[in-house]
Amino acid sequence: MRRRTWLLAASALLVACSKRRAAKSQAVPAGAVVIALGDSITHGAGAAPEAAYPAQLAALTGWVVINAGVPGDTSAQALARLPALLAEHRPALVIVSIGGNDFLQHRPDADTESNLRRIVAGAREAGAQVMLVGVPRPTLAAAVGAALSDHPVYERLATDMVVPLHAGGWARVLGDDKLKSDAIHGNAAGYSAFAEGLAATSRDSGLLR
Repeated sequence: MRRRTWLLAASALLVACSKRRAAKSQAVPAGAVVIALGDSITHGAGAAPEAAYPAQLAALTGWVVINAGVPGDTSAQALARLPALLAEHRPALVIVSIGGNDFLQHRPDADTESNLRRIVAGAREAGAQVMLVGVPRPTLAAAVGAALSDHPVYERLATDMVVPLHAGGWARVLGDDKLKSDAIHGNAAGYSAFAEGLAATSRDSGLLR
């Protein structure tokens, strides 16, 4: 009987924790400022400025999306830029899509993870919600045509820090020759597909109504 009571209590605790971790985000209203923090694929390299995903996401959502993508940026550089962006724009939401250059430059995964955690924490401290975007990691298999997959750090961070994750968006774009301008950048169609997927994830998480 005592063992059964303990198991029931443990099950109830697990359910409660799951509910806390699955908590929905607050809806971001039309007209609210959103920062898209990232590198060249956020900037829109390989397409016209109006085709970059932040511009297309703005059209889909009604949000005022600030394109804060800087080509070549690493997670450390994005972290360094973040305080000024938060002070200037006071966003309701920060979309974090950074890390690809860390992986290409073989920077330590632990450093990238630490920077990402600090980006999420800094945005929250400024009163913004956060959405993480999974970024693929280069592998030998991917180089010879195998499907791309997100680096596991993004799912781990999304779970640990209880933030929504847009998974597989860049992997889909960069794994399809029709959607990319070169090996590491989308084209207009690719950025459109990414923005549509991101809008769908925003609806599923409660950020968009």
